[in-house]
Amino acid sequence: MLGLELVVVLCATVLVCQVAGDRLRIAPPILLLAAGALLGFVPALREVHLPPEAMLLLFLPALLYWESLTTSLRGIRQDLRGIMLMSTALVILTAWAVAAVAHALGLPWGPAWVLGAAVAPTDATTVGVLARMLPRRSITLLRAESLINDGTALVVYGLAVGITVGEEHLTVPHVGWLFLLAYVGGAAAGAVTAWVGIQLRRRLDDPLLGNVVTIGTPFTAFLLAEEIEASGVLAVVVAGLIMSQVGPRLIGAATRRQTQAFWSLSTFLLNASLFVLVGLETQSAARNLTSDDLTHALITVGVVSVVLVAVRFAFQFGAVYLIRLLDRRPQQRLRRMSHRARVVGGVTGFRGAVSLAVALSVPETLDSGAPFPDRDVIVFVTSGVIMLTLVVQGLLLPRVVRWARLPHDTAAEEERSLADTTAGEEALKALPDVAADLGTAPEVTEWTRHEYETHLRVVRAGDDSEDVVLSHKEDYTALSLALLAHKRATVVRLRDENHIDDTVLRQVQAYLDIEEVRLSGAELSD
Repeated sequence: MLGLELVVVLCATVLVCQVAGDRLRIAPPILLLAAGALLGFVPALREVHLPPEAMLLLFLPALLYWESLTTSLRGIRQDLRGIMLMSTALVILTAWAVAAVAHALGLPWGPAWVLGAAVAPTDATTVGVLARMLPRRSITLLRAESLINDGTALVVYGLAVGITVGEEHLTVPHVGWLFLLAYVGGAAAGAVTAWVGIQLRRRLDDPLLGNVVTIGTPFTAFLLAEEIEASGVLAVVVAGLIMSQVGPRLIGAATRRQTQAFWSLSTFLLNASLFVLVGLETQSAARNLTSDDLTHALITVGVVSVVLVAVRFAFQFGAVYLIRLLDRRPQQRLRRMSHRARVVGGVTGFRGAVSLAVALSVPETLDSGAPFPDRDVIVFVTSGVIMLTLVVQGLLLPRVVRWARLPHDTAAEEERSLADTTAGEEALKALPDVAADLGTAPEVTEWTRHEYETHLRVVRAGDDSEDVVLSHKEDYTALSLALLAHKRATVVRLRDENHIDDTVLRQVQAYLDIEEVRLSGAELSD
């Protein structure tokens, strides 16, 4: 029954922490972490452990796929050099710095490198949750960095564990081959999976079957990459980025609405559950340590957290000045970010699911049969670093953003206006020919023309609250929504009086829901 009880506890915890976070203006992940640590005091929940296989094979593919589907490929191209530096060189530098500090604090070199690899990568899903207040370019940079850097960290982790247990040897050609296989193999696996998905989507019209393909895509990409010992993380990201470009031409409206609703809810629940489970794992790891070991591990958590922030800040500014020294092209000068914006980027190095998965994946024993040295310390320090960085940096980020006074990002609104206006104008231009091809009655054609012209006038009116078109539009929307409410109540009453069946109610209600969303302009969460 523990599984059922855990589901109930997770749902209740997520609900309470989300509501409390909104009211107290505290990032919900912080409350979820605290709640998870407190739940660890419940005797029945002390048996709860998060298998690394579940993290790597269930949570990560789904979360990373949705993040890559909703990340701007154009933004990645524009800042590709910086993203690649942050997701490769910074990860390796961070892992080395943490390993050096951990070794100085008493860990052998092998476990120290494992710890460094575990905490080196930032987490895409955590960044997506906590950094939404930032401008679009900053969010794209952070998300792209954390989508790619997992592959680098996992290669470093594999080397560190292999050397420690006696399975790997450290030579430059061998290390180079592992990185090449991870990146090239992972990208190829993602591209192949995306191609297969595209072929299937072209042959499937049923929204349910189309979404089965969508759900299976990240797991297939991850599995294929793992089979060739490449980066499953990178395979999922590549598959997601390809589908984000091809999908709008292949996927119908009904399928897309289903996909959006499913992934929005699923990733929300997976994210929230992960934060609670990280809190549980932290307390579980603490119980496996003696009092002296716990004190030493807590000191290590604090020192490692400081090192992570310091290395990130140093790299953010050091790499920038080096690039500016070497690349003085005018177009690169236009892409430069302010120092305040880079300070914000330094504070957003959150750790999360990947770090915990890496720590939990550390084997129990060496090839000799002896226990893996300091495994409990690695798990506890990693969990503690995740909690500390989320809490401290999560609370600090809003204040740093206010201090930075980042310019208001209006690019998305301007591009949305351009898209609405251009699409409407071209639709109006095509209206006579389309109506003639379909044999549409002149009255219907004129009615449609009037609707499109009204929509264009609203879009062109912009934010001028005194514009009469906007005023009329608001009145029309309010009236239409009120009438929809009456229609909905009428349909429900007819069902209650047994004049119509529940199936008919659901059919009419689906139409009314679509119309309400259209009128109110409500959008499903990204």
